[in-house]
Amino acid sequence: MRSFLGRDILSLKEFERNEFFHIFEVADEMAPIAKSRQNSDMLKDKTMVTAFYQPSTRTRLAHEAAMHRLGGHVTGFSDAKMTRAGDWYQESIKDTVKMLEFYGDVIVMRHFQQGAPQEAAKWASVPIINGGDGWGEHPTQILTDLYTVLTEKGRLDGLKWLAVGDMRMRTMHSLGYALSQFDCPVTFVAPPDMSLTDEFKAELKQYCVDFKEAEHVEQAIADADVILVEPVVQPDYTKARQEAGEHGMTPANYKITRELLSTKAKSDAILLHSLPRMDEIPPDVDITRWSRYWQEAFNGVVMRMALLGLVLGAME
Repeated sequence: MRSFLGRDILSLKEFERNEFFHIFEVADEMAPIAKSRQNSDMLKDKTMVTAFYQPSTRTRLAHEAAMHRLGGHVTGFSDAKMTRAGDWYQESIKDTVKMLEFYGDVIVMRHFQQGAPQEAAKWASVPIINGGDGWGEHPTQILTDLYTVLTEKGRLDGLKWLAVGDMRMRTMHSLGYALSQFDCPVTFVAPPDMSLTDEFKAELKQYCVDFKEAEHVEQAIADADVILVEPVVQPDYTKARQEAGEHGMTPANYKITRELLSTKAKSDAILLHSLPRMDEIPPDVDITRWSRYWQEAFNGVVMRMALLGLVLGAME
């Protein structure tokens, strides 16, 4: 297995099966620190730089919380428009990261441009962690989701997944690549204009992912052990910032309601959502036995603790 020391976390295409399980083992070691709400000194001599060209609540704050839990330091920006990287100059990614690498020991980047973290990794002498790049990937979120399933179910192999939402989303891409390493059939449900692209289908087949498509959640939910939901009403991920406006409503085909869960879903299925949500999961689902998105949020900190500990050499 390759060492994680100094390694970029850019895409789950690059991960082998044993590497997933190694990260999960390290996450198990980190979980007691997060649960105790007491910071360690594991990374007391390290600094993380956040370079967020797109808005973020969970991804940015989970990374920052993870660094604080490990005793490290945090600097960076959460709105590129307030920096010279995003104002009139539109500074290149190369110039930005060549500067940022002197300010910290690891850079977490979210960008509206697909491939931006990969470009940053070409020029940076410190590890780059992809916090989401356009319609590209979101590796740390899917690592969080897989870890949540493992902690809840005790296994990954043999579980059937149902993925509902916009298949252009970066989370869906990372999910497909990740499931190539596990015996996990997945059914994708999306509106016709948001369905799997021919290019992504070809990739899934190349990576030997066992997948199929359905038009309605009711057609697939009864077999699902894991239900992962993302919005079908959402902004364009290829834009840096967008104004708030009128939002459409989620069509019934793509909603996960309390009634649907109680009448169609397995009693021990688990429901994931990376958040934020619109109306695809109504609030009355939150207190049901299926919901795990709050546990998912906690695990998001634990997972980032594991990744930071590994790439910065505090864990092996």
